[in-house]
Amino acid sequence: MRRGFSKNGLVAALDVGSSKVCCFIAREQGNGAARVIGIGQQASQGVKGGSIIGLDLAEAAILNAVHAAEQMAGETVDRVIVNLSGGYPASSSIGIEVMIDGHEVGEADLRRVLSQGQQHHALDEDMQAGRQTVHSIPTGFSIDGNRGIRDPLGMCGEQLGVNLHVVTAASSAIRNLTACIQRCHLDISGFVVSPYAAALSSLVEDEMDLGVTLIDMGGGTTTISVFLEGNVIFTDVVPVGGIHVTNDIARGLSTPISHAERMKTLYGHVMPMPADEQEMIDVPQVGEGEDDDSHQVPRSLLVGIIQPRLEETLELVRSRLEASGFDKVAGRRVVLTGGACQVPGLRELASLILDKQVRIGRPNRVDGLAEATRGPAYAVCAGLLVYALGAEMPVQYDAREEEKELEGLVGRLSHWFREHF
Repeated sequence: MRRGFSKNGLVAALDVGSSKVCCFIAREQGNGAARVIGIGQQASQGVKGGSIIGLDLAEAAILNAVHAAEQMAGETVDRVIVNLSGGYPASSSIGIEVMIDGHEVGEADLRRVLSQGQQHHALDEDMQAGRQTVHSIPTGFSIDGNRGIRDPLGMCGEQLGVNLHVVTAASSAIRNLTACIQRCHLDISGFVVSPYAAALSSLVEDEMDLGVTLIDMGGGTTTISVFLEGNVIFTDVVPVGGIHVTNDIARGLSTPISHAERMKTLYGHVMPMPADEQEMIDVPQVGEGEDDDSHQVPRSLLVGIIQPRLEETLELVRSRLEASGFDKVAGRRVVLTGGACQVPGLRELASLILDKQVRIGRPNRVDGLAEATRGPAYAVCAGLLVYALGAEMPVQYDAREEEKELEGLVGRLSHWFREHF
């Protein structure tokens, strides 16, 4: 049975996040792509910063999301492939060489060099108590020092080398997530770190080859992956996300969390405009009933709360990239995914802070998604399906999405000028 597939030939992806739990059930098409036939979503409970903090609450949310997807698909699943954003995923690179004595490279040689690389990392892992390997990805091969070889099968040489990108995470976080999913009577086919999954669904082939940084801005964490020459070469996580913005609004305006989230969605943006001072927003106060008079604040106050937190998040991302040394390697292209990247003006802010070209990424490699689930918030769940199928199909980026965003921005600016001049 292929990785991720249930007995009935379906594949299920489970995105366990801090703000939502999402399940996609898909069937493989003739061209190797996934077609989604069931979608389930539930508000997340018992999850904080990508890690389980309440088994019963998280179990209920997962069960409800999977059940909704099963009902829509008219099928049941017994195994899922799961994302991982908690447990502080960290990446490292190792190089291994083995002697092949001049003969052609065969499958056995590849297995031997990859096995030695994994054994070498296992020894290092023993020294890092409490860590567990999530991914061990070959990023390139070499023969007699000649690097940049993607497929060495059939080539001749004396030494065969491989560079491995290894991603590890805290064992406790993986065990707790595993226990929670198993309590739902589901087997786990594998784990995929969130920024890698998001990249598989939203990046195009040229971006992966030339160099790109993907930033997945989730509810509890912001995760990073860097691609070059078609491979993921670096991953990292910043423990700040959209929920922190919501909490800032709730504290700053003394309003319930649910109303803070609503205001962020309806009125939030990160690029201040003169009209914000005149526009007033109703802000229900904590502890007051619906019949009480609501408090009003200018929209500029809301923007003044949202902007600093998102600036801080992006500056933390920039610092992590600079410290890793992969900032320049990744080129000047950044792709944003995740629900928290949908705040208006964030793309422009990210471009200023990171000094790169930025676009919003959407799940382009999966068919059958409803319009409501084609946004950047669902890139991770869609990417899990791509990973499970082992199909990294080349796609062409549709520039019409960016054109629509630019048209909307121009329209808003024109409206503002007509009102004020």
